[in-house]
Amino acid sequence: MNLVRAAMIGDVVGQAGLEALEAKLPILIKEHKIDFVTVNGENAAEGFGITEKEFRRIIAAGADVVTSGNHVWEKREFWTILETESNILRPANYPAGTTTIQSVSGAGFASLKKKGINWVVINLQGRELMSPIDCPFRCLDHLIKIHAGKAADLHPLLSTDNPSAFPIILIDFHAESSREKEALAHYADGRVSLIAGTHTHVQTADERILPNGSAYITDLGMTGSVDGVIGMNPEICLERVRKQVLYNMEIAPSKNTQVQGVIAEIDTETGKAVSIRRIKTTDG
Repeated sequence: MNLVRAAMIGDVVGQAGLEALEAKLPILIKEHKIDFVTVNGENAAEGFGITEKEFRRIIAAGADVVTSGNHVWEKREFWTILETESNILRPANYPAGTTTIQSVSGAGFASLKKKGINWVVINLQGRELMSPIDCPFRCLDHLIKIHAGKAADLHPLLSTDNPSAFPIILIDFHAESSREKEALAHYADGRVSLIAGTHTHVQTADERILPNGSAYITDLGMTGSVDGVIGMNPEICLERVRKQVLYNMEIAPSKNTQVQGVIAEIDTETGKAVSIRRIKTTDG
């Protein structure tokens, strides 16, 4: 059995989240001998969107790939970075273009080789209680077929037919609905190594290995202030829900921060995950 360790880090929220990531991710990588890191960065620019500056800081902190979600479009100047950088993703299931209409900027998956291992990261977005974009289930089927190593609808990670030729596939499913997240996890089970939900900023305690060998957690949580409301100023959040007025959100002023996410151990010979554990590292 040849094991590698993949870490997936929850949504980085504002300056507090960036500082926590920069302080703690290099230590986590070293202490836990992590081979590959994904970080969700869609809230890095003061809670809404991401700019090139935050993207570079996340990569410098140790991320191999930066994923995102519905807020990735907030900073229009960042769209060119989506086009030019291969390790920043937007959800893959945004509608494709036509001969007359250009598709949205960027890519929904990244393929790269690190330490002799083929890694694929797929970024998907849910539809329940969110924008009704293309179906994430069908999009997943399409992308897995591309990376299956042969023309097949199912990724043969669990087969003995030359498994070393197939990549380790990690999924960031950016979705509101726990039901939709769990459904996609069961749909992907055995075809990918790790499925992790993002978007709600609240870390769940349901990390587990699914029946066919995929690791799963409903939500990674967030990286940022834990004294706020999902990383934001609690007073403003309270006014928004009490009055139903969309006051401008601000990052929580507290310096009590955490880096949240998971570390999964994956057998490169089978593609099966053998363990998954939560990360919740205090900083401040």
